[in-house]
Amino acid sequence: MNPLDEPGRSARNIDPCILVIFGATGDLTGRKLAPAIYNLGKDGMLPANFACVGFARRDKSNEDFRKELKEDVSEHSRTKPLDETFWNSFQEQVFYHRSEFDSDEGYQALAKLLQQLDTRFSTRGNRVFYLSVQPKFFPLIIEKLKKFGLIYDTGNGEPWSRVIIEKPFGHDLPSATALQNEIQKNLAESQTYRIDHYLGKETVQNILVFRFANSIFESLWNYKHIDHVQITVAEDIGIGTRGAFFEEEGLLRDIVQNHMMQLLTLVAMEPPVSLSAAAIRDEKVKVLQSIRLLTPDDFENHVVRGQYGPGFVNGENAIGYRQEGNVNPESRVETFLALRFYIDNWRWAGTVPFYLRGGKRLPKRTTEIAITFKDAPGVLFQQHMKQNEPNVLALRIQPNEGISMKINCKVPGPSSPLQPVKMDFRYGAYFGESPPEAYERLIWDCILGDSTLFARADEVAASWKIFTPLLEYWAKSAPPFPNYPCGSWGPKEADEMIAKDNRSWRKL
Repeated sequence: MNPLDEPGRSARNIDPCILVIFGATGDLTGRKLAPAIYNLGKDGMLPANFACVGFARRDKSNEDFRKELKEDVSEHSRTKPLDETFWNSFQEQVFYHRSEFDSDEGYQALAKLLQQLDTRFSTRGNRVFYLSVQPKFFPLIIEKLKKFGLIYDTGNGEPWSRVIIEKPFGHDLPSATALQNEIQKNLAESQTYRIDHYLGKETVQNILVFRFANSIFESLWNYKHIDHVQITVAEDIGIGTRGAFFEEEGLLRDIVQNHMMQLLTLVAMEPPVSLSAAAIRDEKVKVLQSIRLLTPDDFENHVVRGQYGPGFVNGENAIGYRQEGNVNPESRVETFLALRFYIDNWRWAGTVPFYLRGGKRLPKRTTEIAITFKDAPGVLFQQHMKQNEPNVLALRIQPNEGISMKINCKVPGPSSPLQPVKMDFRYGAYFGESPPEAYERLIWDCILGDSTLFARADEVAASWKIFTPLLEYWAKSAPPFPNYPCGSWGPKEADEMIAKDNRSWRKL
């Protein structure tokens, strides 16, 4: 079913355009971007007048590039097998342009190529530039695009140009501010699309629908009824071939400052005044600004970091982080992080703890948001158990996307013991199909000019303001790493942190 035909979704005109991917020979293009573009085209989601240009530094022909993309799509697409008939037609809209990122001649030649494609495919000068490159190249590429007239101010009815930027957007608050200052010299905020692929996941988008389209839960969504919130992003894999990258970033920069904080803001935000991008992002920023900042005195009690050592995952031996390729054998980089935050606003009153837990080489791959409600008054049903188990609402982001609710029920029979049971909803089982990949939705939204699912500059700055003092504190310390074995749920200090609050991490 074409999403444009779904009930309740208003039809929106899709402007013709050319998508230019910088870093087109990289891993992200092969694993995510090429399959996303293929599936969008196959599902009828791309404009009728569309072309794609890969921009990279390696020498290759259009035919070479198309052949490589076909192999990538065949391996990584969510829809298999490859539709040969569609691909044979679609590949005629795919081209390759070889250039260095700093070459004036390369951008002049790109401008000429795009003009030719405008004439051939009637794309009217509309452009999406996807920067799938290292952040250090962002200002340079944007400056060159502006210099050679490839990005331009957008007016009603005039050709438009937009730029998608991959994370990380800075590595702390000063660097993010400096990067933003450089970019805004040549690119307006309305043209800047900072991508966080977590926001493209259907289950993440459904958080707003679940909260604000179902009055049964929204009336309970506050400090009076919720005991605490747990957000877990666990991976059973290690860092693989990303050793050099991870040595620079660490888990906080890789997933906590962006992915996990996006989940927190969606769970904690107030109802927006509308579904416009500005209204939704305004409320997310307010949450970040309301988070109680941690002081150096708080770091030891509210934050636990870890690094995995040798162990077992899925019954197989696994090496420690320091034995991974391109990793310092005395590395102090974290691969696990557990935090406790409080939100000082009217809804949360600074009394509901938000626990965040993320890590590599944990027992399983799962992403979940769990809302634990306060206990019922302890005056009934206490004969067979000291205390009824609290109700828990769990939003599963991946895998097995869905929603579950734990409630207490009576077991059949005369003795009447109580037992917690789970009410479970799964997207795949109910709707009969797997949801689109996140990059499909995000590329489509950028073509439409919808920035709702992209991070705004003040949102990025507000998140870095929370974590930069912690990064500066860590830079002066030498933790006892490694402190948890592969295949465990992290260092024991993380369990002790939440146990001090008379709570425990959910068993996943």
